[in-house]
Amino acid sequence: MKCLDLLKKAMHYVYLLRSEASPDQTYVGLTSDLRERLATHNSGHSAYTAKHKPWTLVHYSAFQDRERASAYERYLKSGSGRAFAKRHLW
Repeated sequence: MKCLDLLKKAMHYVYLLRSEASPDQTYVGLTSDLRERLATHNSGHSAYTAKHKPWTLVHYSAFQDRERASAYERYLKSGSGRAFAKRHLW
């Protein structure tokens, strides 16, 4: 695949958020538009995160393949993934 074709392809982001209001509250998610998704969390339009806003982006990883991004998100939400994130990402 050519470099220009890769640039046109949408990226998928796995992101980690920490609540500014309740620093013990964290969130792991997946999106193709990181800025828009963070704005959604901070505006209260996401039911799961609305009560702990505002949120700060702590870390994100970019993937060209949605399946790999989804697998990484699932991993970070697993027991060993939470332990990994606690040691290396939070």
